[in-house]
Amino acid sequence: MSGIVVLAALALAAAGCTTATSTREPAGESVATRAYEIVPCPSPNIAGAPSLDFPTGTVCGYLTVPEDRAKRDGRMIKVFAARVPSRSPNPQPDPVVWLAGGPGGAGSFQAAQLTEQGLNADRDVIFFDQRGTHHSQPRLSCPEYEDYDAKAISLPFSAPSTTAGDVAAVRTCRDRLTAAGWDLSAYNTAENSADIADLRVAMGIDQWNVYGVSYGTKLALSLLRDHPQGIRSMVLDSVSPPANNIAQTWWQAPASSFAAIFAACAAQPACAAAYPNLQADFFATVNRLTTTPLVVQSEDPYSGAPLTVTVDGFSLAYAVIQASERGDASGVPKMITETARGGSDEIVAALLALQGSPDFAGLAGDALAFSVFCGEHADLTTEDAALATAKAALPQFPDQVLRLQPKQGRLFAECPAWDVEPRPAASAPTRSDQPVLIIEGRFDAATAPQWVDIVRPGLPRSQYVEFPFTGHSVLGRSECAMTITTAFLDDPDRPLDGTCAAAQTLTFTTG
Repeated sequence: MSGIVVLAALALAAAGCTTATSTREPAGESVATRAYEIVPCPSPNIAGAPSLDFPTGTVCGYLTVPEDRAKRDGRMIKVFAARVPSRSPNPQPDPVVWLAGGPGGAGSFQAAQLTEQGLNADRDVIFFDQRGTHHSQPRLSCPEYEDYDAKAISLPFSAPSTTAGDVAAVRTCRDRLTAAGWDLSAYNTAENSADIADLRVAMGIDQWNVYGVSYGTKLALSLLRDHPQGIRSMVLDSVSPPANNIAQTWWQAPASSFAAIFAACAAQPACAAAYPNLQADFFATVNRLTTTPLVVQSEDPYSGAPLTVTVDGFSLAYAVIQASERGDASGVPKMITETARGGSDEIVAALLALQGSPDFAGLAGDALAFSVFCGEHADLTTEDAALATAKAALPQFPDQVLRLQPKQGRLFAECPAWDVEPRPAASAPTRSDQPVLIIEGRFDAATAPQWVDIVRPGLPRSQYVEFPFTGHSVLGRSECAMTITTAFLDDPDRPLDGTCAAAQTLTFTTG
């Protein structure tokens, strides 16, 4: 959308004309195109986080869609989209639509940050809140699960009793949401991608560029497969392929991340000298803590109240995973070595840093997360198959740790309680001649770089750029990632120069 049309949309909103419609329909739509209703942007976007408020000039609105498109007279829901105008006085006509990860994240979380970093330099950017998330209606969160998860820092993560408490919290959430009438099976990737296809038509957009990150890449690839109309180009950041059952293969991502970090440390003389037995120390400590967890008395980072922190083998692995995912693995060798030697300061600080502020509780779309991870992944495999794949990736880890998922935790215990319809069609691969940019971090512990090989055969016009010291979600980690993305959007078929990515450096902490 051009800047002129943005001004027109603002004028409509100011005049009280709040509905925009289009007669064009995405493939498969046999009903009239849904209405996109322009509304004042939520203010604040996230209470207590003024830096995340929507940029000036943002146009916000809701698209009304069926909760379940198979039920013609079923309940309707609303999905939220915010359109941030381009900084350019002469923007390109094809905007970018941002598909967040999770599942359960929301595009509106990142609108301020990504536009501040320049994603809207030449194009409008549409930040889409997937069904069940943040500003979409309903927001289906699970405070019962989030509360228990926060308290679990004091418990051995992999203990059966901890799992039992977690499952009880998941079941309580499910019972509450279903009692309210929500069809949890409808919060899935197929409906999600149909919402996005409807949104393009309702907003009157002829062509747009789709940017997906993490789960957003699975959603983007599903959109490209099932609703290819109007997609000019696509960027896949940290790829989660539809054809990869992540519940079965998830430990491949941490395994490759650990190996990349160990190799990078060994290649730096200072790091190699400070931590000569890093890999052996890590595996030995994960096993030791699984048998004999470390219990440390600390304090809650928000309330200051006394807090017991229990560090078992999974906790140590998770802290390393999160350090690499959040974009800075420089302190990982030091944390591993200190923990191996019986210290606790680094690992406890890392785990406390992962404790979310209670002020931001309930923001995640937990129902979308559980319904996707269960119906499209865990329900289509078995715990034994997942364990076998995990043991092949990390034979040094104990089974007690590998029976958990490195990011979602206890899917094979939680999913029977969540009880949604299995959806094998979500696993269909994507084949398309559209231009695609794939970017990935070698330290990514959430989506394995090797998974890129699953999608590329079906994408003959794809280009791939790897960032050697970056973790999960590459864009925004460096100017280089934004430069490469912008160059691709400007000319999707021009060969990209990945020199700046290859030139990245990282110095590990040795003091």
